[in-house]
Amino acid sequence: MNKILNSKNLLLFSVLLGIIVGYLNINFINSTAEIISQIFINLLKLVSLPIIFLSIVSTASGMDDIQEVKNLGRSVAKYTIFTTLIAATIALILFIVIDPVRAPLNGVEGFSNIQQGSYLSYLINVIPSNFLQPFIENNVVSVLFLALILSVAILALPNQNRQVLNTFFKSLYGAVMKITSWIVFLMPFAIWAFTTLFVRDLQQGMEVENLARYLFIVVAANIIQAVVVLPLLLRFKGISPIKSFQAMLPALSVAFFSKSSSAALPMAMKCAEEKMGVSSKVAGFSLPLCTTINMNACAAFILTTVLFVSMSHGVIFSGLEMVAWIFVATIAAIGNAGVPMGCYFLASAFLASMNVPLNILAVILPFYSMIDMLESAINVWSDSCVTAIVDKEVKDVQESTDLICSKAEIV
Repeated sequence: MNKILNSKNLLLFSVLLGIIVGYLNINFINSTAEIISQIFINLLKLVSLPIIFLSIVSTASGMDDIQEVKNLGRSVAKYTIFTTLIAATIALILFIVIDPVRAPLNGVEGFSNIQQGSYLSYLINVIPSNFLQPFIENNVVSVLFLALILSVAILALPNQNRQVLNTFFKSLYGAVMKITSWIVFLMPFAIWAFTTLFVRDLQQGMEVENLARYLFIVVAANIIQAVVVLPLLLRFKGISPIKSFQAMLPALSVAFFSKSSSAALPMAMKCAEEKMGVSSKVAGFSLPLCTTINMNACAAFILTTVLFVSMSHGVIFSGLEMVAWIFVATIAAIGNAGVPMGCYFLASAFLASMNVPLNILAVILPFYSMIDMLESAINVWSDSCVTAIVDKEVKDVQESTDLICSKAEIV
């Protein structure tokens, strides 16, 4: 606890010092901040694409074989993808309606996402000619493409080969995350540098209202998902949303205060079995899988953050490209681990691979501490909703089977 408090105090001190120094606008200090920020960005780029690639492959390759996924796993995956896509779509709709980037930063050059040629040629370029090309060119979409096809290929292998590859990619992912943990030690210096440059940019024309609108979009998208979308889905399946929420409240509290859906997993399984009446078989399969791949709130945060930060620096997205980010954010969220700040780091990884300055992320970071608590609780709430629905479908199928067998015995 002392380490956590000291870490938070150090980050807060870095932000405050950055605000003061940035307001003074001293050229020498600004140059120092630019050097530190560039070093940190280079380190982020070092691990960004490997994290995106390995997180998806290690997650997907750890699933059961394709035949089992087609049964119980197919239902979990179906509702996971469905709810995550809805979360990202809601975030995009709010982003377009509210339009938080009404005053992009002035004087930013070299950041344009306008594609040359037809969209057909763009889609062709997504498919690389060699395996290393996407990593060399920082092509995020191509990396996602490679991760998906490799994951499917691994699932199609015999069990022994699949386990070997899963162990390999999990170990490699763990090694990259260890490097990432070392980079995190530099966070106070990076936050000071980012905040200093951000305050300087504020004086050049960026409106504070933009940040407030961004934060409103993130929170509103999450609340709509938790309070409207998921309860409607439960109600459509004949499950009481209020009773489900009351049953899962202890697990939601653990997720909220720990800022980790993985930490809340034991309590979530206990609540699902004892209070929601979910079978131990379904709870034991669905909740661990959902904790790994079902990240509704993460998809909304990634989409909103990437669009907001990049567009604040002059990046231009067409309507089709914005829609494409729904699927990119969904895939990234599915590959994200249920750990504190997982969504924040994934968003920064995307932005770093796009060569977008990350100084705005430093200002978002203090607010993200509260957003992360909300996101973790919503992710666990979504996990429990998916699990309840899958359990209901399994029981309905079993009842139908038993009824048919009873009629057959009577005949």
